[in-house]
Amino acid sequence: MAPRPAPRHPKAPPRARPAMAAEVEEPGPEEFVYGEEDFVQQAAGWDAEPDSALSRFDRALLESWTDRMERGFFRYRLGPLPTRVLPGPMRLVAQLNVQRSTERRPPQLVQSLRQPFDPRAFNFTRLRAGEVLLRLRGTGSAAPDPLLVAINASPLERGHVLLLPEPARQLPQALTESALRGALEAAFLSAHPGFRVGFNGLGGRASVNHLHFHGLYLPRPLLVEAAPAEALCRGLSILRAVPAPAFLLYAAGPAALPALCQDVCRAAEHLAGAGLAYNVFATRGEAPEGGGAGRGLRLLLWARRPSFGGATGAGLEVALCELAGYLPLPAAPLFQRLTEQEALGAIREQLLPEPELLRLGGDLARLLRR
Repeated sequence: MAPRPAPRHPKAPPRARPAMAAEVEEPGPEEFVYGEEDFVQQAAGWDAEPDSALSRFDRALLESWTDRMERGFFRYRLGPLPTRVLPGPMRLVAQLNVQRSTERRPPQLVQSLRQPFDPRAFNFTRLRAGEVLLRLRGTGSAAPDPLLVAINASPLERGHVLLLPEPARQLPQALTESALRGALEAAFLSAHPGFRVGFNGLGGRASVNHLHFHGLYLPRPLLVEAAPAEALCRGLSILRAVPAPAFLLYAAGPAALPALCQDVCRAAEHLAGAGLAYNVFATRGEAPEGGGAGRGLRLLLWARRPSFGGATGAGLEVALCELAGYLPLPAAPLFQRLTEQEALGAIREQLLPEPELLRLGGDLARLLRR
């Protein structure tokens, strides 16, 4: 069967140019209040027209993101990026983004999996008002804490944002149930199949030790959306036929998020206690049991050896995107010559050997069994 074409990248609706007087003042965040009626149970398919695959959340995010790009809040102007799928069964998506590698703020020095927050280092309390796009607030007494949606000033793709729990709380980069639930609810607010949410832990290529998630629109499908899963216990599976073998948890809809977030945070704490770093990636995808059970939210959890240095093999910085099969590359020669074999070697070098991964899976299954 021929692969379905990927939709063009989502575009924000047209916006009138602000008046000269308004350009002097920095825009502030829009209050975005959402309820159950705003959740998108089934995102559009990859063959959908892009303009039909935008929710109220997508439109608000992309419109304000485009506005800040026009106003010059980013470190560089993001245009179309050369992209190719590497030949091979893993269908790795390579994308050339030279400016991100040259213009981005240098990552903070991370030396510990439990490094405390340092108010002297760069953190998100220093963001300009105009860098914050939305304030997400769910209704109801059981809603998670509000999240700020801010630009990533060195974006990977159009619509690349940071999802921030209240920055004034000065939380280090370690998962909390409320923050994770808020980030995953944002994923259910999007109707576009390419909106993904991710988290880089300390030792897993987090560049700022201040609690934050990434949200971004990746305009191509990835193998992790539909790869077959092997059950370890109820609620926990393992993906092996993917670029980076991962533990899989699944939410058919927003109602399943509280239990999922509790399990993910318990698993992440177990990993940290065992001296392991972790990354998280959430994407629309098939139910683990398959059989046409629908497309909910797949959450991938990777356990890895802590990495506190620079780029790894093949010139890749292996963080959440690379683990998921999306490879932002810093230089044209690397983009042109990189092979699937080289990329997989660099990615898997950061992970546990399979016997150790399977033993860890057994430990997590016993921890989470219910």
